[in-house]
Amino acid sequence: MPQPLSAKDGAAFRQVVKLYELKQHKKALKTAEQILKKNPNHGDTLAMKALTLNAQGHTDEAFSLAKLALQQDMKSHICWHVYGLLYRSTKQLDEAIKAYKFALRLEPESAQIQRDLAFLQIQMRDYNGYIESRKAILHARPALRQNWTALAVACHLAGDLSAAEHYLKTYEDTLKQPPPRTDMEHSEASLYRNVLIGEMGEVERALAHLKTISRNNLDRTAVMEMRADYLLRLDRKDEAEEAYRALIVRNNEYRLYYEKLEKVLGLDRENPDDHAELAALYTSFLEGNHRLDAARRIPLDFLRGDEFKTAADKYLRRSLAKGVPSLFPNVKALYSDDFKRTTIQSLVEGYTSETQADGEDMPQHTNGDASSKFVQSRLYFLAQHYNYFRSRNLKKATDFISQALEMDPKSPDYHMTKARILKHLGDVEQAAEVMSFARELDTKDRYINTKCAKYQLRNNDCESALKTMSLFTRNESVGGALGDLHDMQCMWYITEDGEANLRMDKLSLALKRFKCIYDIFDVWQEDQFDFHYFSIRKGQIRAYVDMMRWEDQLRSHPFFTRAALPAIKIYVMLHDNPDLSHGHLANGSIKLEGLDAAERKRALKKAKREQERLEKAEAEKREAEKKQTKKTGTGGDGEPKKEDPDPHGFQLLQTPAPLDEAVKFLTPLLEFAPKNITAQNAGFEVFIRRNKPLLAVKCLRAAKSLDPEDPVVHEQLIRFRRSLDSTSASPIPDKVAQVLKSVSQDLLPDSTSLTAFNDAFMAKHASSAPHVRSGLRARGYLDASSKERNEEELLATLDLVDLSLEDTQAGLELLGEWKSSKAVQDEYLAKAKALWPEATSFKRR
Repeated sequence: MPQPLSAKDGAAFRQVVKLYELKQHKKALKTAEQILKKNPNHGDTLAMKALTLNAQGHTDEAFSLAKLALQQDMKSHICWHVYGLLYRSTKQLDEAIKAYKFALRLEPESAQIQRDLAFLQIQMRDYNGYIESRKAILHARPALRQNWTALAVACHLAGDLSAAEHYLKTYEDTLKQPPPRTDMEHSEASLYRNVLIGEMGEVERALAHLKTISRNNLDRTAVMEMRADYLLRLDRKDEAEEAYRALIVRNNEYRLYYEKLEKVLGLDRENPDDHAELAALYTSFLEGNHRLDAARRIPLDFLRGDEFKTAADKYLRRSLAKGVPSLFPNVKALYSDDFKRTTIQSLVEGYTSETQADGEDMPQHTNGDASSKFVQSRLYFLAQHYNYFRSRNLKKATDFISQALEMDPKSPDYHMTKARILKHLGDVEQAAEVMSFARELDTKDRYINTKCAKYQLRNNDCESALKTMSLFTRNESVGGALGDLHDMQCMWYITEDGEANLRMDKLSLALKRFKCIYDIFDVWQEDQFDFHYFSIRKGQIRAYVDMMRWEDQLRSHPFFTRAALPAIKIYVMLHDNPDLSHGHLANGSIKLEGLDAAERKRALKKAKREQERLEKAEAEKREAEKKQTKKTGTGGDGEPKKEDPDPHGFQLLQTPAPLDEAVKFLTPLLEFAPKNITAQNAGFEVFIRRNKPLLAVKCLRAAKSLDPEDPVVHEQLIRFRRSLDSTSASPIPDKVAQVLKSVSQDLLPDSTSLTAFNDAFMAKHASSAPHVRSGLRARGYLDASSKERNEEELLATLDLVDLSLEDTQAGLELLGEWKSSKAVQDEYLAKAKALWPEATSFKRR
C-alpha cells in the first residue's frame, strides 16, 4: 500500500523532480533523503532517489533502490517508469520497454511515459509497436501537427507508404486556412508527402502535387530537383531538359545535373557516335560562362583518341597557366585508361614556359611572371603524376618536386608532395620531418597540421603527433589533448594511433584505441534518441528518415572495419598466447621466445612488477595534476568528465575471454560488410578457435566465393582440411560432422592431395609475393622439415618484378614467425635494403 505524503512533503517531492530535471543532483538527493526520514517507505521518493543516484554513476545502488521502491508500491507508475529509465541507461532496451508498458497500464494518460516508450520502440526498430504508440499519442493530442507527422513517419519506416501519405493528407485537410509561407514545418511536411507519393510510384500524381506546393515551398532546390526527376521518369523530355538546364544555371559545377541532362537528351557516353553531340553540348555551356570548369572537365571522361588529346591539351594548359593546385586530383580519375594516362603524361612533359596556352579563353596575367607560374605548375603536376600508383616512378617524382622547390622553397604544397614521395619510398621518418616543415610554413592551416600528425603517427612517433594535434585542441579538458580528441570523436587520429601502437607491439594501447572507435559507434547509435524527438518537433522529416536509414547501416562505415580487424587480431593473439595479457609483455618490452621455464617465470614476474609500477606512476601523475589544476575538467559537452581509470588499456588486455570480445567486433563486420574478404578471413580465425566449425566454414565459403585465389583463403582451406582429417580434442556431433564433410567436398575434395594442391597454387602464382608467402606458410603446416627450403624460396621473392615495399616487409615478418636464424634474417634484410635503401623499417633493424 503506498504511503501518502503530507502537503509539505508533497511539495518537497515535486522539488526533487524539478531539481533532477535541472541536473542539480546533490540537492535532489538531499531533498529526497529529507522526505525519506519521515516517510521511509514512500515508493516514488525511493524511485527518484534511485534515478538521481544513477545519474551520479551509482548504477548498482540505483537498481537495488528501484527494486525496493517497487516492493513498497507495485502500482506506482512513477516506480515502473524509473525502473524503465534505469534499464535504458544501461542499454537493456527490451527490459526498459517492458517496464514502460507496465507503467502505461497503471497510468494510460501519461504523455511522458508514452513518448519514452515510443522512442524506445523506434530505437529497437519495433515499427508495429511504434505505430501503436504514435496512434495513442495522436489520439491524446490530435491538434499537434507533429503527432500526425510522427505517425506518418512510423508507417513510412514500416513500409506502409499509403497509410503514411493518408495521415499527412488528413491533417492538411483539417486546416481552415493555408499556413504562412514562412512556416518551415508545413514546407517540410508538404515535401515529405510528395516524396511518399513518388516512392509509391505514382509519378504523375507526385508531379501534380509538387506543382500545387512549389510556389510557397522554402526549399527551392529540392522542388526543382524533384520536378526534373519526375519529368524524366514520365519521359516528358522537353520539359525535363528545360528543368535540368535551370538546375545547371543554379549550380553549374554539379556533375549529376549534367549526367541527367545527357540522359534526357538520349546521349550515351559509351556510344562513339554521340561524342560529337556531347562535346557540342558542353561547348555551349562554355559560351555562357568562360570560368566554368565542369564543362571543360567532363568531356575528358568520354572523348577518345585525337579528340581527347585536343581537349586534354586545352584543359591542362589553361589550368597550368592559372596555377590551379588541384589540377592533378581533378584528372587522376582518367588514369584508369592507359591511353589517357600516357597522353596526359606526354602532353605535360612536352610543355615549356614558351608554349603556354593559346586561345581566347586563357587567363590574362597582370601580376607576377606568368611563365614562372606555368613552369612551377608543370613541375608540381609531374611530381604528383609520377608519385601516383598508376604511373609511379619515384625517382622522377623526386627530381620534379626538387626542381619545383628550387623555384619556390616556401611552398607548403610542394613540401607536402615531397613528404608523400618520401613516404612511398619507405622513408617515413624523413617524410614526417618534411611534413612538419610544411606545417611550420603555415601554422594556421588545420589541414596541414592534421597531415603532419598523421605522418608522425606513421613514423610511430605518437608523442610528437599528439603534441602537433594539441595546437588545435582544448587542452584544459580531462586527459589533455588526447582527451579532447576522444571527446570530438576524431576517429582518423584514434585509429592511426592504434595502428602505430600495434606496429610497436604495444597491444594494450592499441586495443584501447580500437575499443574507443567501437564505443564511438555505440554513441552514434545511442544519439538517435535525441533526434527521435528533435527532428519531429522541428519538422526536419526528410533528413530524419535519411538518418534512420543511414543508422541501419552504421557499422558498414570503413572506419569501423579498419578498427575492428586489428582489434580482432589482438584478441586472437591473446587467446593463442595468454601471457600477452601482462601489459609489459604486450607492449613489446619483454620477449618470451627462446626462454626456458625458469627464465620465462622470471620474465613474467618482471612484467607484472613493471605493470604495477606504471599503474602507480600514472595514478601519482593524475593526483599531481589534480593538485595543480583546481578547475574541474570537462568533456566536449561542457559536463564534468571522469578520468579514465585505465588509460593504458591494461584492464582491456586482461579479459578472461578474448574470443568473446573479438565476436563483439566481428558480428557487425559480418552483418554489414559481408563482401569484405578480410572480415570473412577474421571470422574463420575466431570461429575455428571457438570450436564453431560450421560458422568457420561459413566464413571460409563466403571468402572463397569472393576471391577463390586469395592467398589467405588458400592457407585457411588447407588448415580447415587438416583440422577435419586430424582427431579433434573435442568430438564433433555426427550431424555437424556430416555437414562439414559435405561442405569440405565442395571446398577441397578428400581425393585432393594437400601437398599437390599447395604446389599447384604456388606454381600458378609464382610471380605474386603474397601468394608465394601463403604457399610457404601452408607448406610449413604440411611439412615441418621444409623450413630451410621455405626460407630459400622466400629470399627468392625479393627478385620478383614490381615487388612492393609492403610485400618486402611482410617477408621479413614471416621470417620472424618462423624463428629463422639471424644469418637468414640478415641476408634477407641486406637484399631488402638494396631494394629500398630509404625505407625506415629496414634502417631501424
